[in-house]
Amino acid sequence: MGIQPVSAVGREDQAATDQTEGKYNEFLAQSLKKQDEHASSLTEMIQDAKEKADAQREKFKLAKATPRYGDAPLEAYARLSRARTQGQVSSAAGYARRRISQLEAAQRSDPDHADQIKAAIAQLKKAVSRANKKKMELSKEQLARARQKRMMRENKQREARRIQHELRKNQSLRAIRESGYFRETEIANRQADQLTATKMELRAQAEKLGDIVYTSVDAAAHEYSAAVQTAEAVSAPVATPQVDVQA
Repeated sequence: MGIQPVSAVGREDQAATDQTEGKYNEFLAQSLKKQDEHASSLTEMIQDAKEKADAQREKFKLAKATPRYGDAPLEAYARLSRARTQGQVSSAAGYARRRISQLEAAQRSDPDHADQIKAAIAQLKKAVSRANKKKMELSKEQLARARQKRMMRENKQREARRIQHELRKNQSLRAIRESGYFRETEIANRQADQLTATKMELRAQAEKLGDIVYTSVDAAAHEYSAAVQTAEAVSAPVATPQVDVQA
C-alpha cells in the first residue's frame, strides 16, 4: 500500500484543525455569553435588593399607627392640674401608677418603641412624686384658709388679707409649675420619637446594605467561577490530529 499524497494529508490535517478551532471558538463564545448574562443578572439582583430595601423602608412609614405612649403622662398631668382636693390628687396619682404598670408590660412586648415607653414611664414616675407634693401643698392651703377665717372673726383684717395674698401667690406659682410639666413631657416625647425614628432608619439602611453585600458576594463568586472556566479553556492546548504516513 503506497504513501498518501502530501496534498491529501495536508487537506485532512487542515480540516481537523479547522474543526477543533471551530469547537474551541464555539465554547469560547458560549463562555463569554454566559459572562454577559451573569453581569446582567448581577445588575438585576442589585436592583432587586435596592427595591426590597426601599419597600422595607416604606413599610416602616406605612405601618400601623404607632401607639401613643406619650399620651399617658400628659393625661396624668392633666388630671393632676385639675385636682382641687387631696382625693382628686390621689386619683391622679393612682392613674399614673396604673399606667406605669401597663407600660412596663408593653416595654417587654414592644421593643421597637422601648425609648418612647421608657420616656413615658419616667414622666409618670415624676407625676406620682409631684402628686404627693401637691397633696402637701393643698393641706397647707387648707390650714391657711382656716387661719384666715379665724383672723377675720377676730377682726384682724390686715392679717387675713396677708394670708389671702399668700394663698393666691402660691396657687399662681403652682399653676405655672404645672404648665411646665406639660412642656417637659412634650419635649421628652419628641426626643423619644426622634430617637426611635433614627433607629428604625438605621435598621432599614443596615438591612439594605446587607442585601446588597450578600448579592454582590454571591454574584462575584459566580463571575469568578465563569472567568476561571474561560481561562482554562484559553490555556488548553489545541489537539493536533495524528496522521499515519506509513504504508
